[in-house]
Amino acid sequence: MTSVLRALASPRFTLVGMALLGATVVTSYIKPVAPEWWLLVALALLALNLACALLSNARLRRGGLLVFHLALLTLILLIGAGRLMRFDGRAEIVQGSAFTAADAEAVRRGPLHPFQLQRVHFVQGPLSVDYVSGLNRSFTRSHVFVRDAEGQGGWREIGDDKPLVLEGYRFYTTPNKGFAPLITWMPEGRQASSGTLNMPSYPLFDWEQANRWTPPGGPQLMFKLRIKTNYSPTSAWVFDGKSGDTALTIISGGTRFELKPGETARLPGGSLRFDELRTWMGYSIFYDPTLPWLFAVAVTGVGGLAWHYWRRSERHQRIANAVPSGARSVTP
Repeated sequence: MTSVLRALASPRFTLVGMALLGATVVTSYIKPVAPEWWLLVALALLALNLACALLSNARLRRGGLLVFHLALLTLILLIGAGRLMRFDGRAEIVQGSAFTAADAEAVRRGPLHPFQLQRVHFVQGPLSVDYVSGLNRSFTRSHVFVRDAEGQGGWREIGDDKPLVLEGYRFYTTPNKGFAPLITWMPEGRQASSGTLNMPSYPLFDWEQANRWTPPGGPQLMFKLRIKTNYSPTSAWVFDGKSGDTALTIISGGTRFELKPGETARLPGGSLRFDELRTWMGYSIFYDPTLPWLFAVAVTGVGGLAWHYWRRSERHQRIANAVPSGARSVTP
């Protein structure tokens, strides 16, 4: 049993775990949707190696070194737990619309993730993005309306490094945003319904603001949006969703209509009205409940290591002071 414990605590076993961890990290960077279990296996091997080292080496169980290695072991376990419970996703929210769990698209979801997005509620407000020149994005300011537990509401500002945190989920703005025409479909003899069409990201695809939609009981429609913003490829400008000249072109078969906001086109099966022009904002969604614990444990580990070296330097100082001065001098 002792030989097995020493083998598991050996530096060679540590190198195997580190090599597997490094290969997994590189693979995840190249292929973000790579399986999580490789990383979990590497973390489990490193945790086993460190636990066996603590059991087999008494020097690691003294004072600050014990605190440091226990913190390191806890960090490994927390990272593994975080991967099991984490959630990475994305969503596109239209101005004036409320976020729902159905809006979120999962990119990566741990098997133990406690899905609680249905408890997240906020309404997308206006947004603005500063550009230095052309496509060089600077600051993003997305405003959302949120109600607290007491029912009191207020506006909050989100950015690339200023998230909205609700129910443990962190919402960050992304470069993806654009225009969303609000349209109303009025079928013959049935109730009208309204919705928005998210056009491709602007200004990245400013030359192709088009989308398709098939209304209930109607033909497939092609939509092309014409807008005039203050976009400039050579100077600073601000994207705020405003357009000086807005027109929505609708193509149905061989028929072509161009609508201004508020105008209606007669189509086979009903009528379609272009109500107004709105914007949409793209978000990345991140959930990992272990983040505050990781920080606290990391600080504890650094404190344990500092304690170890402080005691070590103090012990060396005492030894140096205990040696007689004559013994430290050499007489020629």
